[in-house]
Amino acid sequence: MSLATDAADKPTLYKRIRADIEKRILTGEWPPGHRIPFEHELVARYGCSRMTVNKALSELAQADLIERRRRAGSFVRRPQHQSAVLKIADIRAEITALGRSYGYELISRKLRAATTADRERLGVKKASKVVAISCRHSADKVPFAVEDRLIDLSSVPSAATADFSREPPGSWLLHHVPWTEAEHTISAIVADDRTAEALDIAVGAPCLVIDRYTWRSARTITAVRLLYPGDSHRLVARFKGG
Repeated sequence: MSLATDAADKPTLYKRIRADIEKRILTGEWPPGHRIPFEHELVARYGCSRMTVNKALSELAQADLIERRRRAGSFVRRPQHQSAVLKIADIRAEITALGRSYGYELISRKLRAATTADRERLGVKKASKVVAISCRHSADKVPFAVEDRLIDLSSVPSAATADFSREPPGSWLLHHVPWTEAEHTISAIVADDRTAEALDIAVGAPCLVIDRYTWRSARTITAVRLLYPGDSHRLVARFKGG
């Protein structure tokens, strides 16, 4: 097939190729680190020119969904775990690294149409469905943090069928969904009745709060609020002068 024929007969083929690869990435079929088929393999699969394949891969790279390595090929981009101030920690790995026994309890999981409040929290206008998750993490059977999370299903459709009764949503997202930008807001509150019960602390006790938002190419992935007992958790960041 000539380049001229390919461009004339299939002007939107590269968009179909991009959409196909993007779907495999977003559904988790191709997880972070997975090697994308080589260009000549995609040429054979889609019956198109190398130029068409290259255009599709270039757009996926610009969207930070894949990374292209010279002579090695293209790979699903791994999440960047380091932010300017704090890394996005996997709570399970954090507790295990402390030499403590990790525990997890799914309190509730709801798949629902996005409410106005959901869209405002996610910072989006058109979210149609979300997964709302409440869960508790423990260390040596003592409550470590409670988590209240929304996942935008238009950005992460595979979250609709993920088994969050077994795997914490934060761990699942870090291992299955690439992201390009994150924001933390750190604050403090006093525990109300519900928070006190969940963390097994006194009503009015101080709590550390981390509100986190993650995006991929300006599309919201998730919004989460993490609450920690204030007397047993601290945040540390070290900087070097320029």
